[in-house]
Amino acid sequence: MEKIYLIPAEKITERLRFENPWWVNSQIPDSYAAMAKRLYFDLFYPYVTEKIIRRAVVLMGPRRVGKTVMLYHCIQQLLNENVSPQKIFFIGVDNPIYVHLSLDDLLTLSKQSLCQENLDGCYVFFDEIQYLKDWERHLKVLVDTYPKTKFVVSGSAAAALKWHSTESGAGRFTDFMLPPLTFQEYIHLKKMNHLIYSGQLSYGETQIPYCLAHDVKALNKEFVHYLNFGGYPEVVLNEKIQGDMGRYIKNDIVDKVLLRDLPSLYGIKDVQELNRFFTYIAYNTGNEFSYETMSKESGISKDTLKKYLEYLEAAFLIKVLNKVDVNAKRLKRITSFKVYLTNPSLRTALFSPIAATDSEMGNMIETAVLSQWMHREKLDLTYARWKEGRSEGEVDLVLVDDKKYKPVWGVEIKWSNRYFEKPNELKSLIHFCKSNGFDKALVTSIDQMGVKQINDLFLTFLPASVYSYNIGNITLSNKKEQLND
Repeated sequence: MEKIYLIPAEKITERLRFENPWWVNSQIPDSYAAMAKRLYFDLFYPYVTEKIIRRAVVLMGPRRVGKTVMLYHCIQQLLNENVSPQKIFFIGVDNPIYVHLSLDDLLTLSKQSLCQENLDGCYVFFDEIQYLKDWERHLKVLVDTYPKTKFVVSGSAAAALKWHSTESGAGRFTDFMLPPLTFQEYIHLKKMNHLIYSGQLSYGETQIPYCLAHDVKALNKEFVHYLNFGGYPEVVLNEKIQGDMGRYIKNDIVDKVLLRDLPSLYGIKDVQELNRFFTYIAYNTGNEFSYETMSKESGISKDTLKKYLEYLEAAFLIKVLNKVDVNAKRLKRITSFKVYLTNPSLRTALFSPIAATDSEMGNMIETAVLSQWMHREKLDLTYARWKEGRSEGEVDLVLVDDKKYKPVWGVEIKWSNRYFEKPNELKSLIHFCKSNGFDKALVTSIDQMGVKQINDLFLTFLPASVYSYNIGNITLSNKKEQLND
């Protein structure tokens, strides 16, 4: 018996043919073909073509980081590798015409459109899958039902995707996180790789391979532009959008997540309160907070604040950094912590672009550096703050070995050349290194580079833009090595 749909089947198949132009012309739409691939494409594509392990691939990430574009680039690559165009299906689940249809219904209609008998050897891409209720249950059934078909899905409501894909799809899904652009990817997309060369960095008394700048001032100009506009591929390449960041980013990213995705996922009742709270955090990105002061300044109860922080972190809008003491010991009771935007350009969207000389640059540089590190999973990043007698100190970024509970390194993030001239003024960092037996540490600057020795301690100074570029580069290299292993 033929199934009856709310919308006529021929209208749905018409839409499917429109979404899959390669069925006719063997090409993805020109608008997507013209876009540069993200550097993360080379990491993601092997999961798409993996046949031995029977799993669906779940591409997660914040809004507007290029997930749909990456799916189209995968389709283009499959076509380049002579996969039959009729074996590749793309379905945008968020289209209203597909409401009330299950994934199986969509597959059946796709097969009928092409007069296919089965789905053996097919690649099926579901975009924006979070718009389908219980998607993970449906997808798990498909993976079991069609063992010779590869399913690839994407979604932006990352909080839901993360929870559901790990809980319901255990053993059936492979998660892949696509974060906002790194500074390295920004330079790649802007075709400015000529600013960078492979060199050697003096770190303590050793030399390590490192990407350095031919022209630091030119790189810094791009870095400030990256802080303001660099998190999203479309913004980077479109000056018109840069001129109206508020409307593009705020409406399309912030508002949809705060006003639609999170309330629907978590049943948040006071949406405006959440919106005000996020705006307050965004303005103060990189600052230390406590539940006491937050509650007092925002007028929101501590329990609600904790929930809001959890929601915003799950949606990839913020990152909470916990505090350790001078020896990287965790505090028994969490009283204060730092909150960073996952992407510095979110602040520009809500307020206004900043210049290299603005007072907010210090916090924006910290936010940018941390956002590069966020691409590395399973790193226990913290900041150190302590009080011993009359003296107190802080180190901006500390990596802790979570097995030995000891610090691995500390970095002081500055947007200033002053400490290059007066390294003795870095008293907190010097004390931290001495307390942990470190003989070297890294300090960022505006454009100064070199090593300064204080007794047995070597401080390596490096422009913040160069350091940020290298975090992205090293992260990508590490991920490629893991993939090859």
